[in-house]
Amino acid sequence: MMLPDLVIRGRQVVLPNSTGPASIHILAGTIVDITTYDSVPEDCELVDASESIIMAGLVDSHVHINEPGRSDWEGFATATRAAAAGGVTTLIDMPLNSIPPTTTVAGLNAKLTAARGQCYVDVGFWGGVVPGNTNELAALSTAGVVGFKCFLIDSGVAEFPNVTEADLRAALPELAQLGALLIVHAEVPGPISRTGIPACPTSKENKSGMNSETGTDRNVCPTLPDNLSPTRYETFLASRPRAAEDEAVALMIKLMTEFGSRVHIVHHSSADALPMLRDAKIAGLHITAETCPHYLSFVAEEIPDGATEFKCCPPIRERENREQLWHALETGTIDMIVSDHSPCPPEMKLQESGDFLQAWGGISSLELRLPAVWTESKARGFSLSDLARWLCSAPAKLVGLEHQKGSIRIGNDADLAIWNPAKQFRVDGDALHHRHKLTPYHGRLLDGVVEKTFLRGRKIYDDGEFIVEPQGLLLTQL
Repeated sequence: MMLPDLVIRGRQVVLPNSTGPASIHILAGTIVDITTYDSVPEDCELVDASESIIMAGLVDSHVHINEPGRSDWEGFATATRAAAAGGVTTLIDMPLNSIPPTTTVAGLNAKLTAARGQCYVDVGFWGGVVPGNTNELAALSTAGVVGFKCFLIDSGVAEFPNVTEADLRAALPELAQLGALLIVHAEVPGPISRTGIPACPTSKENKSGMNSETGTDRNVCPTLPDNLSPTRYETFLASRPRAAEDEAVALMIKLMTEFGSRVHIVHHSSADALPMLRDAKIAGLHITAETCPHYLSFVAEEIPDGATEFKCCPPIRERENREQLWHALETGTIDMIVSDHSPCPPEMKLQESGDFLQAWGGISSLELRLPAVWTESKARGFSLSDLARWLCSAPAKLVGLEHQKGSIRIGNDADLAIWNPAKQFRVDGDALHHRHKLTPYHGRLLDGVVEKTFLRGRKIYDDGEFIVEPQGLLLTQL
């Protein structure tokens, strides 16, 4: 075997089946051997993590980068710098909020053009399923998207309309034939409309003329009942009931059973749907689900009035719901934890009025996923292996990158994160690297500080400094 050009070793190396002392031998950016801690060839570059954790670089399969078209919301340079600072070495970009969206090959090519030369980490791309684009799906699959996303409710942006059951019945046979994964924003509008709570977004970006939650004319916004205040979080929570998610999950289970397709439920928050997900897995259906750090960290009972930085859809729910999500991670009903980093300019959060119903929904947290999840998971007795599965290997497997990313294995890319599990820090939004700094984590005390990030054996982040110019690959080109 050829000698490595780099060895990275530590006392706590998280391997697929164990955690302990090891040396990772790297040659030309690939892991070529994993040996004992003391096994280091002479004259080989050595990085010693000592007692810090060495884990596979995180994979985040749910990130809204928004470029081109809305690069004032976020962009490839800022998003991927934030990723590197958070130990993330692979992002998968969502197909909406950019203009054009990734619903055609032309839209994908616009993304690739915008991304080239800007990415500090590797970036892949989801395609989109919207009404009428079934004939685009095969070409997008051939062009290298990792799968396809749809919304069952208005997405909030006019260029990415939601699908109906009829639209899905047109698209699912094509997706099944392609062997392609469909990921689903699983809320349906019926239960939301039945709450009687109007939602009238004022975003200048949303020009569809329709209300994103109720499907009604934006220009005819009903008056909020006197007993409800739009600045109270409980009003917003009531406007997005669990039933909207529950009915959506039931619909997708019905359709995937009929068409034999693969389905993944994104940013799941309703504990009431967990038995359906569990039973579908037991029945052998190819269904997976993710949740997000904000659903596992925050609780509805503690969100202050007017604190619109906490608004996301589906919403952050009650404490008892949060604990059921943690249990679902423990049992495997929920497979992974991704960021759903969904930023916008701060003015779209309407902090001056504190109006939850009209503020844009989305949480910025891209570089905080590791410490946010570690802080909550260690308090519940979960292990480093659990953490690596939720943050690294399961998202890599979801997008077909498990033989390249997400675990420390011979033959995989030498994508690694070194972090100190005992060191604490208080989140300062202004110090974060994504474009806009507003985040509900501001001021929160978290455990776990990322010290170094390596992409294919090359150090890209070191104790607050970015070491090299953008080195990330666009994964459709591999």
